[in-house]
Amino acid sequence: MARLSDHACSQEMVSQYTGLATRIQSAASFIMPQILSVPVKKLDEFMTSECLSDYRITLEKIVRQKKHILSHKEERILAMQGEIAGSAGDIFRKLNDTDFKFGHVKVDGEDVALTQSSYSLFLESPNRKVRKSAFSKLFEKYCEFENTLAETYNASVLQDVYQARVRHFSSARERSLFADDVPVSVYDNLINTVREHLSINHRYLRLHKKMLKLNSLHFYDTYVPLIDSVDWKCEYGDAVTLIGEALAPLGPQYVRTLKKGLTSDRWVDRYENRGKRSGAFSAGGYDVAPYILMNYKPDSLQSVYTLAHEAGHSMHTWYSAKNQHFANYDYTIFVAEVASTFNEQLLTDHLLKTAKNRRMKAYILDREINQLRATAIRQTMFAEFEKVSHEIVESGDALTLERLKNEYTALVKTYFGPDFTFDDALAMEWSRIPHFYSAFYVYKYATGLTAATALSQKVLNGNADDRDAYLNFLKSGASAFPLGLLKKAGADLTTPAPVVALMQRFESLVNQLEELF
Repeated sequence: MARLSDHACSQEMVSQYTGLATRIQSAASFIMPQILSVPVKKLDEFMTSECLSDYRITLEKIVRQKKHILSHKEERILAMQGEIAGSAGDIFRKLNDTDFKFGHVKVDGEDVALTQSSYSLFLESPNRKVRKSAFSKLFEKYCEFENTLAETYNASVLQDVYQARVRHFSSARERSLFADDVPVSVYDNLINTVREHLSINHRYLRLHKKMLKLNSLHFYDTYVPLIDSVDWKCEYGDAVTLIGEALAPLGPQYVRTLKKGLTSDRWVDRYENRGKRSGAFSAGGYDVAPYILMNYKPDSLQSVYTLAHEAGHSMHTWYSAKNQHFANYDYTIFVAEVASTFNEQLLTDHLLKTAKNRRMKAYILDREINQLRATAIRQTMFAEFEKVSHEIVESGDALTLERLKNEYTALVKTYFGPDFTFDDALAMEWSRIPHFYSAFYVYKYATGLTAATALSQKVLNGNADDRDAYLNFLKSGASAFPLGLLKKAGADLTTPAPVVALMQRFESLVNQLEELF
């Protein structure tokens, strides 16, 4: 018998897991209808019972689903189609991650493979021919399969709309936001407020074009750092000290715990090693120490930022586990990026205050601006595209290839502004975004950064009460719905104010960068 390839073996295991998970979900489909069949008066007694106080938020989440839960038989039928519900996303990932071959890009006379991961690195190249070649070759493949990709995404949107309608939601967006108790007005507020301040993004791109001395600014020009490099050397131990200094506004206990975790308590797998995966992540558990995977490089300022970012996740987990019952310690995705991005904000503030020369300050400013653009501007544009594409289907219209390209083109031109030259191939960019197959997820990146910015500015410019409010947020885990936790900490995302403040910070950073040039 022929040995299966590693990919085929992995695919077989995933298929077996999905089938088993679907059968388990089908077998457990009676649980929610059974709980919700309990009389309302009795459920209210459970909600106020002292012995169930640790599970109050869990019960509240169940009870509020009452009008969206079907009968046991209907729930079982829905559960049985679990294996096919995500088929559109599975097909996309097979195409995108396995079948698509993008060729090579010539760099300094050598052919270098163009992949999903190397593409972003090519876009940062100071050599414009390299950037343009990478962009053209990548999108050539997506354009070649444009009809298949349009139909695949359409199938995903249809599944989203079906799931919403069968559970009596007014829209797929409302269903997606329901679990976090986030009204669609928060989603709309993000889009509308960012749109009102897009002139700041247009202004930065104009500066970007000027500094790169370009006659025309294309998409493949927008990721090039204005300062290509700075002299930077920071060994791991020095990075921990630097991060501790930056996070001093959070108080001695936070800094002491963090520094011990990053050093003597051995939370971190620090350096690159043979067979070790790339990138970085933080993983945590209730009764074990956090774990941070790093590939730390002493000559990379980005490594310091990555360490501060992952340490933010770990400290969020640490505080939450120390202060919450197991049922409530695991915070939701909606707030997951707040603590990590908050740490980056404080690090940036510290580095700008201590920058030894104009070049270093410009490098930090440009980096911060592009982080903000990638998260607040780009993810909001993606969020608007998801809103538009689902509304097209929900209104009864067809989500055709032409419609998808037209809608995306209009959004890109609006968000990037008048100094941006649009390449026709960019109309297919929506087709390469994996997150679109987990609908209405990307907006959380933007709201997370919005909340982190609001809270970091309060801590930096406020008093001990502002610091304590933030630390209490870290301690809260999932003991309440995310909007309530953030509002209590000082960021009310039900109003435009935090998004306005974020865009004002963007403008302030652009102003500072313009002054340097």
